[in-house]
Amino acid sequence: MYIPSGEWVIILKARLQIINRIWKSLRFRIIMLLMIISSIACFLVKEVVVGAYEDRAVAWRTAEIQEQCTILSNQLVKSTYLRTPQSDVVDAELSQFSNIYNGRVIIVDDDFRIVKDTFGTDEGKTMISPDVITCFSGSGTSYYDSEAQYLDITTPITVTLDDKVKVEGVILASVSTDIIYETMTELNGKANIIIWIIVLIVLFFGVFLSNHMMHPFHRIVKGIEDVTEGYDSDFLHVSTYQETADISEAFNKMLGRMKILDDSRQEFVSNVSHELKTPLTSMKVLADSLLAQEDVPVELYKEFMGDITEEIERENKIINDLLSLVKMDKTSTDLNVKPENINELLERILKRLRPIAAKQNVELVFESFRPVTAEVDEVKFTLAISNLVENAIKYNEEEGWVQVSLNADHKYFYVKVADSGMGIPQESLDHIFERFYRVDKSHSREIGGTGLGLAIARNAVVMHRGAVKVHSEEGVGTTFTVRIPLTYIA
Repeated sequence: MYIPSGEWVIILKARLQIINRIWKSLRFRIIMLLMIISSIACFLVKEVVVGAYEDRAVAWRTAEIQEQCTILSNQLVKSTYLRTPQSDVVDAELSQFSNIYNGRVIIVDDDFRIVKDTFGTDEGKTMISPDVITCFSGSGTSYYDSEAQYLDITTPITVTLDDKVKVEGVILASVSTDIIYETMTELNGKANIIIWIIVLIVLFFGVFLSNHMMHPFHRIVKGIEDVTEGYDSDFLHVSTYQETADISEAFNKMLGRMKILDDSRQEFVSNVSHELKTPLTSMKVLADSLLAQEDVPVELYKEFMGDITEEIERENKIINDLLSLVKMDKTSTDLNVKPENINELLERILKRLRPIAAKQNVELVFESFRPVTAEVDEVKFTLAISNLVENAIKYNEEEGWVQVSLNADHKYFYVKVADSGMGIPQESLDHIFERFYRVDKSHSREIGGTGLGLAIARNAVVMHRGAVKVHSEEGVGTTFTVRIPLTYIA
């Protein structure tokens, strides 16, 4: 069946995605980790066990050969074989030793001459080797070659004269260790079979265990998918492991926050609709009243048109405040941050607001404790301070005062806006920065408030990585404290 090259690419990508998905799967990694750990552990145990057997077998074999060589040494001394190597009994013993242990025996006298070789190839030759020289000093030697599978042992032939031990010759035995190698090969084979059985058992239990361990995570994924698809998901309570408990707690916090935001969004939409509809309803009522009357007096006509103009201005202010909030909701990358002289900037802001304060018969005072230069967005910072000061003026008492002060430390600068106004009830302090929230709705509408000023001010301060706090006492006044870093932190 012919498959176009383009389809081959799609099939290959799909398979690569499947492989990549499997590789990134926690279940797959748990199984692989268990198999790798069990395999390494099994191989280590096998090497330790087989290695211990080899060491023990070689040590046992060495002790056995050394014992037989000692017996041969005694027989050689008794028969004076080194001087007259003509004993049929000794030759038979040597031949039997060679056959039983599948090896070779060489006897060297004190002139380093080979007097007997069971292979019969080197008799009469001289043998000078480190092991032979060491043995003539009275110490036997042994050497095991695992690759060539043989064991070399030297044993001194000693006689006692006048309570002194003299070495008259050396027995050098070289025996095969094939039986040790064959046993190790058999052990390795059986150990490998056991290892494979253990790996398969671990694989089976790994699959079972990973499925069991991943079940709590599936519940978490299902909860997240329900939220993603728009279902009204309940809070998660998956406390099987500490990790799932932490994830559940974080998910519940996120879900709670989302519900709060959703409620806030719905309330915001409702408030916006209401706030925009109110001036329109007033204008419609005024316009209908004019249309319903014939020969409307000019004075009444002018009064109604003035009221309509005021409602249009109110509508325009709400729209402008909403647009400001939308801009504030954008990311901080929209900030045009640059070093500004905060003292001069505050002077300019207060200069624009002094006519409003004078109209309300409110004294507006500015106090600066030190020169301050900081990195801010002039427009948004101005918007924040203007809203705070304008609120302090509007919600003040007749012949009251508003005091704006500036201070700084090594890291932040602080702007305080204090007033002698009506104050804010304690139960309302946690809500004053919410959009469209009003402490006194009737009074707010009287003076033209939209309920968005403090929300705009707070958003502008937060965009500068700052914070705003409020302290208020009913009938005494309110103080807003703005803290903003001297250096903007991106």
